[in-house]
Amino acid sequence: MPSQEPTSHASESLITDAPIPVLRPMLPTADRLLPYLKRIDATRTYTNWGPLVSELERRLADHFALPEPTVVTASSGTAALIGAILATAGRARPGRSLALVPGFTFVATAIAVQACGYEPYLVDVGADSWALDPIAVRDHPMLARAGVVVPVAAFGRPIEQEPWLELQRRTGVPIAVDGAGSFEALSGDPRRFIGAIPVALSFHATKTFATGEGGGVTTTDAPLARLVAKALNFGFEDSRDSRSASINGKMSEYHAAVGLAELDDWPAKRAALHHIAQLYRHQMTAAGLGARCIVAPSVASCYVLFRCREIREADAVKKSLTLHNIEFRLWYSGGIHSHRQFRDVAGAPLPVTDALSPLIIGLPVAPDMSDALVARVVRAVSHGVLGPLNPGTP
Repeated sequence: MPSQEPTSHASESLITDAPIPVLRPMLPTADRLLPYLKRIDATRTYTNWGPLVSELERRLADHFALPEPTVVTASSGTAALIGAILATAGRARPGRSLALVPGFTFVATAIAVQACGYEPYLVDVGADSWALDPIAVRDHPMLARAGVVVPVAAFGRPIEQEPWLELQRRTGVPIAVDGAGSFEALSGDPRRFIGAIPVALSFHATKTFATGEGGGVTTTDAPLARLVAKALNFGFEDSRDSRSASINGKMSEYHAAVGLAELDDWPAKRAALHHIAQLYRHQMTAAGLGARCIVAPSVASCYVLFRCREIREADAVKKSLTLHNIEFRLWYSGGIHSHRQFRDVAGAPLPVTDALSPLIIGLPVAPDMSDALVARVVRAVSHGVLGPLNPGTP
């Protein structure tokens, strides 16, 4: 919860309302899980690509209209990205020790490339796309030292396959996409966003499609999918001989049970989250702030973002949210280089990342969020923009 900094008797009274968490996930209930849990009891198989994991992979492949077996589950989104990098590029090697990654992303992207032996090299993103530009990467002076490039689907905005396939063909540098929260976008247009380049997805509880903790890798390349599975299973394939760089990144049967129950009710959950996005869009527009409220389908429906104009306004909005007892997040902090672990990593100047990061505020989301709670959040944002903390106009 953000710190509360009341400045007057009037502002102190604002914090008497019940807190609104920034994200209140809703996963399948115990009743919906029970049939799958009983199947686990019957088989006494709990991990190592058991029957529920295999079924989840098949159903996800069907969901994306992919041939089998081209979806591989993982124990987390980070593990999925590590598996995708190891299967595509292998571990870092002399002369190709860099991984080009965007500065504007969650810290897990950099952690994953480091786990594969690469040094993150930060590259700035497009001001509108919030993603790496394949043309800029093609001409980047450090590409000759890169062993892998990792485009990121910022806030679930998907990465098109074709421009990156062309870059991979022209340069020979492997590409692995950190698709994180882009499950919805891939579902809507799999031919455009799923291809030979692997896309790692997070199924964390905070994502729209969730297994509690978990992830997966999608691709149309069946041999590559097998390499991903091998990279997530100690380098084993058809034997207990570890033959390649790997981790233990398998999904358990229990998490697969959550995923299967989640798929059973996926249309209803997606509709509920899109309803929340519509509520925010309507109420922000009524407050004169609609142009700066970013919701689905522009981003994944697990996000509601408010874009401030400058630092002073962002500070006022954050202070107003705190005084109204409303939690918020800067989901990407100040960019990768704002974290102590990555403060000294190499990279090009990052003017877009530095400008975007402090101005995009994540607001509360939940599938069952009421109109009244949305209205309370919008009032707090409006108070920050227009109120005494920051007098101005939308």
